[in-house]
Amino acid sequence: MAALERDFAQARQELQTTREEMQTSQEELKAANEELQSANEELQSTNQELTTSQEEMQSMNEELQTLNTELRYNVADLSRLNNDMKNLLDSTEAATVFLDPALRVRLFTAGANRIFKLILADVGRPITDITSELAYPELADDAREVLRTLAVHEQPVAARDGRWFLMRIMPYRTLENMIDGVVMTFADITTSKALEGKLRATQAGMEKHIADQDLKLEQADKALQEEIKHGQRGQDADSTAGSAPEKRTKP
Repeated sequence: MAALERDFAQARQELQTTREEMQTSQEELKAANEELQSANEELQSTNQELTTSQEEMQSMNEELQTLNTELRYNVADLSRLNNDMKNLLDSTEAATVFLDPALRVRLFTAGANRIFKLILADVGRPITDITSELAYPELADDAREVLRTLAVHEQPVAARDGRWFLMRIMPYRTLENMIDGVVMTFADITTSKALEGKLRATQAGMEKHIADQDLKLEQADKALQEEIKHGQRGQDADSTAGSAPEKRTKP
């Protein structure tokens, strides 16, 4: 009986220990369950946030697609405008050079090669570094003066090979009406300059011819006046000679 009682007491002690351990395990399991529930709630919240973010990203993606479509249209319009501008500049007979405020080459037309030795690699170089056919060393100074005063400068300039150009320098204005350099145009006036020279020569010849005619008329007028005076003297002498006998016979 004593042995059974000891075994029973030991078994009771072990059972009590087991209960306490089970209670502890239940409490830990309960705490773990609460943590799991909290984690589940957090996961659910995160899932909702992800769903919201996904919707926002989808909305942004749609906006980006719309913007991308508009951008493609804008690029196409810009490309078309650039092509139109290129064809317009290439078709014009006047040589045109665009300079930035530091007088560096920004753009030029094909006709500008008749005056300046320009290539595409010259974009960004100062115009003073470009070889020119013009006998016009004041070009850069006049361009700076246009930038300072914003007044258009125009004058005929000669080339070393005998050609003449009507040069026009004007301010380069942006769409915001800001000054961002100058535009130089050169119109070939060699033919009109030659015609002007011929007209001047013709006018000088006509003026000389008129002067010669005036001189001849003046000389003829003087000769006529002399003849008239000579004739009047002859008439006076005849009248004097005819009146003398009458005076002698009158008494």
